[in-house]
Amino acid sequence: MIKYIYADALDAFPKLRDSMFRDRAYQFKERLKWDVTVSEDGFETDEYDEMNPLYMIYELPDGTHGGSMRNLPTTGNTMINDHFSHLTNGVKFSSPLIWETTRFCLSPRAGKLANRIGASVCLAGCEAGIRWALDSSVGVFDARMVHIYKRLGWEPEILGTIGEGKDAISAGLWALDEASKAGICAKSGIAAAEVEAWFDASFPVAGSLDSMVA
Repeated sequence: MIKYIYADALDAFPKLRDSMFRDRAYQFKERLKWDVTVSEDGFETDEYDEMNPLYMIYELPDGTHGGSMRNLPTTGNTMINDHFSHLTNGVKFSSPLIWETTRFCLSPRAGKLANRIGASVCLAGCEAGIRWALDSSVGVFDARMVHIYKRLGWEPEILGTIGEGKDAISAGLWALDEASKAGICAKSGIAAAEVEAWFDASFPVAGSLDSMVA
């Protein structure tokens, strides 16, 4: 299942927290060879993890991380504005209706659940956007993600690309709406009611953006 957890609440979920940051280290540092920092504990974190982002985390049956992504409002500091504006011809994103999504990660333990986990994480982002009346999500992705988004049924609008083939890096914009949610549900076989239940379990009274925008 999916859990929505703000960074300032991660300590309440130490097993989920630690396995997520270690899985990020494996995916981005070891497997993809990105220039990221890994701590002595084996955690991959950066300055954006210090900005109280909202994580959407798929929890495996053993309580560890299965997959996740990180979300921040574009009204504050974001990776795309700080480091990747060359992909958008210098256009900066700053709107309470647009999130930035980063660090999409699948655990090496995902196994046969990988497709379901990837779809679940994307659906969690889409559901939050619907509940909070957001418009879209912006992010940067590499070539390997193109077929993944296509398979999930949630292809972005491409804003700009540099490089070619497997070395290409693009900026994209994803719609956060009922049509997108329905498309991912249809492709993945995950029921909309299940997606809605994840959100309701994490925000049992009323979903709020207060922690994110404070």
